[in-house]
Amino acid sequence: MPALRVNPNRMELMKLRRRRSVAQRGHKLLKDKLDELMKEFLARIGEIRRLRAEVERELLAVYGSVAIARAEAGRASFMQALAAGTPVELVDVSERNVMSVRIPVFQVRDLPTPGGYSLVTTPAILDGALGAVGVAAPRLIELAEREKAIELLAAEIERTRRRVNALEHVLIPQLNDAIHEIGMKLEEAERSNLTRLMKVKDMIAAQEAESAP
Repeated sequence: MPALRVNPNRMELMKLRRRRSVAQRGHKLLKDKLDELMKEFLARIGEIRRLRAEVERELLAVYGSVAIARAEAGRASFMQALAAGTPVELVDVSERNVMSVRIPVFQVRDLPTPGGYSLVTTPAILDGALGAVGVAAPRLIELAEREKAIELLAAEIERTRRRVNALEHVLIPQLNDAIHEIGMKLEEAERSNLTRLMKVKDMIAAQEAESAP
C-alpha cells in the first residue's frame, strides 16, 4: 500500500487529522447504508422467488393453451389472429427512490379485450389462451419490475462495498500511517531542538562562570 506524500509539519498534521475524521464519518455512513441495502435486498429476494414460481406456473399453462390453439388453427390463421387489433401502450413507467437507488415502477394499464380476428377460422380455445395471456401479462410485468429493482440494488451494494473497503483498508490506514510518521518526526525535531537549547544553555553558563571575578 503506497504511503501518502506529506510535508512533516504541524499544519499538515492538522489537515490529515481533519481528513481522517471526515473519512471515518464517511465510512460509518457508508457502512450503515450498506447494511440497509443488504436488508432491502434480502427481503426482496424472498418475494421475487415466490412471485417467479407463481408466474412460471401460470406461463406453463398459457404456453400449453397457446400451443393447442396454434395446432388447431394452423400457423397462418394463428399468426393472423395474434396480429389483429390496434396496438396500444400497456405500461406507464416511473421511478422511485430506494436507499439512493432509482427503482423503476411499471404501472400496467387496462389490457384490451382479445378480438378482431375471425371466429370462423380460429378455434374456441384461442379465446381462452389469449385471455390467459391477458391475466399472466401484469404478473409478468410485475416480476420484471421487481427483478430490475434487485439488479439495481445489487449494483449499488457492490459500489457501496467497494467504497467502504477503500476507506477501511486503504485511505484510513494511509492517513493513520502519515499522521503517525509526522508525529514521530515532529517529536524527533522537538528533542533535537531541546538538546541544542540545553547545549546553548550549558555554553552560556560556562562562559558566565569563566568571566566571573
